[in-house]
Amino acid sequence: MFNLFRDLRIGVLGIQGAVSEHIESLKKCGAGYVAVRKAALLDDLDGLIIPGGESTTIGRLSGLYGYQDRISAMAAAGKPIFGTCAGLILLARELEGQDPILALMSIKVRRNAFGRQKESFEADLQIPVLGEEPYCGVFIRAPIITSVQEGAGVLAQFQGQIVAVRENNLLAASFHPELTDDLRFHNYFLGMALQKAV
Repeated sequence: MFNLFRDLRIGVLGIQGAVSEHIESLKKCGAGYVAVRKAALLDDLDGLIIPGGESTTIGRLSGLYGYQDRISAMAAAGKPIFGTCAGLILLARELEGQDPILALMSIKVRRNAFGRQKESFEADLQIPVLGEEPYCGVFIRAPIITSVQEGAGVLAQFQGQIVAVRENNLLAASFHPELTDDLRFHNYFLGMALQKAV
């Protein structure tokens, strides 16, 4: 069976968080992958996933070890970047109560909007770009997107709150697609990377 994504090389930022889970999803989609634990590895990728984890830790270490400038250069070059949970927080141009980190997406975000770890939950989401079948969103200390500016488009909402957005080559979700068996969100991101690579 022909694999559309076999020639792609997708990085998963390997500083902290759900790195192995995203790699497993990329494997299942048939894409090439690398855990990015050195900033120089960012230069030769077709796309990057910034996983969930502790956003303060990921932000601090990514600045300390030279990742941030290279990630910003990837975004400026039009390469797809996908932030999930903490990754969404890193991408946001505005954060409630703190300074932004990468400040790449035209969105404002509130951290831990659904409560602490014990308030984690799953919910069926309608995400039209993924088809009609509901998508199971796994929310763990999840942020929400409180506003979007011109250029950013809403992909999904939960109880009236924005939980997934896309802005050109940038994709972000409040939830954890890597913690489900549903590969549609990863396939959607890989389709963005394939389109850029052609």
